[in-house]
Amino acid sequence: MDRFDLLIVGGGIAGASLGARLAGSMRVALIEAEEHCGVHATGRSAAFWQASLGGNSPERQLSLASKPMFDAGWPGTNTPLLRRRGAIHLTGPCGERMDDAADLRGEDAPIHLDRSELEAAITGLREQWTGAWYEASCADIEVAAFHAACLAAMRRRGAVIRTDAALRSARRHQGRWVAETSDGAIESQMLVDAAGAWGDDVALRSGVRPLGLEPRRRTVVQLRVGRRGLRDLPFVTDLHTSFYFKGESDNSIWVCPLDETPVDPCDAAPEEIDIAVAIERFEHAVDWPVEAVERKWAGLRTFAPDRAMKFGFDPLVPGFFWCVGQGGMGIQTAPAASLLCAALIKGDTLPGELAGIDAADFRPLERR
Repeated sequence: MDRFDLLIVGGGIAGASLGARLAGSMRVALIEAEEHCGVHATGRSAAFWQASLGGNSPERQLSLASKPMFDAGWPGTNTPLLRRRGAIHLTGPCGERMDDAADLRGEDAPIHLDRSELEAAITGLREQWTGAWYEASCADIEVAAFHAACLAAMRRRGAVIRTDAALRSARRHQGRWVAETSDGAIESQMLVDAAGAWGDDVALRSGVRPLGLEPRRRTVVQLRVGRRGLRDLPFVTDLHTSFYFKGESDNSIWVCPLDETPVDPCDAAPEEIDIAVAIERFEHAVDWPVEAVERKWAGLRTFAPDRAMKFGFDPLVPGFFWCVGQGGMGIQTAPAASLLCAALIKGDTLPGELAGIDAADFRPLERR
């Protein structure tokens, strides 16, 4: 039986980034049920880094702490991980204020645009939009490059990564975990649940009471439209009320209806009704003619019942560590979240990069 200090269940960005933090200082193994790591939420993310996302919350503080780490190419890549895009938060039927961003400073602080300034930035907007808030620092995240860099860092530092290795069961034996997988048995001192939508399933297979995680389907549609020069179009949203869209190529865009449909953990696929809603909301926002649906896909965003991220040891079961509930912010918070989780696992004081962040804000519920 193979023996490790830490066994991570789940090869998406949560498990991969944590593995990159701990490999080298601990004997780390990661198991992934699919043929490749990052097949579900990570591989289907239309990820962007946005300072205002999450409101005035502990999760936002993780996003802000992650930005310099992305800029530095953590965990060791020469590929730029952020591509500046900017965001335009439309005002009008959705309201005029952006109160949740009042504490942001510098380039992260949104700038108000009146209707004439908005029209200079984006032509063809419908008449209901009174103006906007412009967020200059919003950027696309190179998700594939980031995820690959985390996996590469794990391997470089001696970690073992096994795909096609689903967790069947795990039990405590003489103060350690014995995990039975479809690729054989593994023994470890600690077990990390980074299984995303399958997080509660991993807990149940390990004899741990679940948190009540809620996977929700999110849809994105790529549309070809009768406009040109759209590749660098800002991220545009009605204050995250009912849609966003952003440029993809010269004459195509990504549109999301901001759906959050509760589903069981699954290989998510887009529903025709959600595609239709996305197109309808886009056409209600701008007068750009839709010529074709070029692509469509769906992914899962998983939330705890209180919608807070859950990082920490289970209060009832020794050695079981939760790293779940990232919702729609898992990738943009991963550099700082993995640093937080690594410190908790090793029993270290939180490092200076996490100044102002309180680990207690992410602690799994004491009573469930």
